[in-house]
Amino acid sequence: MLLDRPAWAFWLFAGPFVIGLGVFSYIPILWSVYLSFFEARNTVAPTEFVGLRNYAQMLTSPAFLDSLLTFTLFALFIVPTTFACSLALALLVNQARWAQPLLRSVYFLPAACSYVVAALIWKLSIFNGVRFGLANTVLGWFGGDTVAWLSVTDPPWYWLVLVTLRLWLQVGFYMLIFLAGLQRIPKVLYEAAYVDGARKGWTTLRHITLPQLRTTSAAVLLLNLVAAYQAFDEFYNVLGSDGAYPPYARPPLVFLYYTALGSGQDFGRGTAGAVILALLIAIVTLIQGRLLGFGRDRT
Repeated sequence: MLLDRPAWAFWLFAGPFVIGLGVFSYIPILWSVYLSFFEARNTVAPTEFVGLRNYAQMLTSPAFLDSLLTFTLFALFIVPTTFACSLALALLVNQARWAQPLLRSVYFLPAACSYVVAALIWKLSIFNGVRFGLANTVLGWFGGDTVAWLSVTDPPWYWLVLVTLRLWLQVGFYMLIFLAGLQRIPKVLYEAAYVDGARKGWTTLRHITLPQLRTTSAAVLLLNLVAAYQAFDEFYNVLGSDGAYPPYARPPLVFLYYTALGSGQDFGRGTAGAVILALLIAIVTLIQGRLLGFGRDRT
């Protein structure tokens, strides 16, 4: 049966994207799942079926479990901080009576920056361990001593570098999501509240703004949590690429990178770890979405 003109037009525009998505995304994912049940060293072709052995080795590997703990610590820092900062920025920009488009652009610009470039700027310019780094220069103005930000593990100053880098890169993106949610709130709700005697500020924020942003807040938390699980560029480029990481500073993707592409090139264990991580992300996301009521009809 021949396709009609609208169908031909649809596949003409969507076909290349669907083909690219299948070739470069779905097929590699399915092949990774298949490869995780085989012994595959120094090759992406399976050699010997081992069943669940790769999964058992990953789940009993102290290094892999420590990397999951690293994610937990990173998420505890970055998720609530990003949420609060992006919401605060959105509230401020939404109240701006002039230059609102300029403010949106300025705060969103870091989201368009490469993570690799930003990591190198943070490492070589801002938090450089010598006295010429920007952070140490500012400390020197107040009489502080030079700090080796990336080498000191007690206290772990490298966490300040990683968290501030991720905040700078992603706060503007989530600010735009919150800003879109704020601009969808009917103004009549605020007008009715003012008529009833409500005051601007915390009262309207608590009883009108935050409840109206419930779905947007759930979406931001879900996206932020998934992004924390996928942390790689800042850890890899800030803390070095020689495999030696300070305590609690090697997230799951960095560990899997060295497992699959390191000296052993164990693609079987690497893909098994990737499948475990993907399942963990899916489970946590579903639980969080359930708790936050994401997608629930509130009419």
